[in-house]
Amino acid sequence: MIKNVSTAEKYPPPCRMPNGLQWYNEHLYVMDQQTDQVYVLNTEGYVTKTLKTPTENGSGITVGGGFLWTASNGGPSQFREKRPTDTDIGWIYQLDLETGSFVNRFRTPDGGGIHGIEWDDGKLWVTAFSPKAIYLCDPFDLVVNESTDKVLNKQSGKIQGSAMKVIKKIEVNTDRLHGLARDGDGIWCAHTSDKVIIKYNVKDGGEMERLVFSEKEPGDAPAPHGLSIKDGELWYCDAMMVGGGHVDPVRHGPEIGIIKV
Repeated sequence: MIKNVSTAEKYPPPCRMPNGLQWYNEHLYVMDQQTDQVYVLNTEGYVTKTLKTPTENGSGITVGGGFLWTASNGGPSQFREKRPTDTDIGWIYQLDLETGSFVNRFRTPDGGGIHGIEWDDGKLWVTAFSPKAIYLCDPFDLVVNESTDKVLNKQSGKIQGSAMKVIKKIEVNTDRLHGLARDGDGIWCAHTSDKVIIKYNVKDGGEMERLVFSEKEPGDAPAPHGLSIKDGELWYCDAMMVGGGHVDPVRHGPEIGIIKV
């Protein structure tokens, strides 16, 4: 089913490059790709907290299990100075929900970058580039490579560099998978370059619904980056920036808003 949709901007973005969104406990968590900080907004759109994170070239964000999880693409950042914690490779970061400080990190399923991440009842959905897919992973069931993984703390036994066990893989045809939002028997995925949002069946991966942005003028529609869902309503953010190898539409500025079906 294809639906033409429009958007309504809701909050002034707290940063230049809002690249990931997550509603949690009446607060909206916003991942800034420029600084790799997370901004926490209340329901009126005001910043109540700013979290510094070790994320590198940050994209998706989610909350679950008492932790903050971020999608860290790695690679040389175009937007900030290099930090000692940067590794230039893709990670899934597990962070302290109150402070944004490091708890653990895990390699991505395909070993590459990562744009979207979504908590789902103790599991994590994450996007991948090669192949183009959405993976369901278990962050508490790890596949440890003894030759490369390192124990962070001998007392806690936490492992750095291990991979999460993959439970399911949904391969897709549309490029540039970005924000994710779990909804009923499906999961929404923003495909930024195509400016569409597709709902995939979580059981068989079939396309259930496709949202296409209406444009009054060419380039008028947002290029959706982050996604989240609150009270049955989809929220999006547009970082309005040019990523590596991507040419997004030049618009009036970054935005955070809702999708009107």
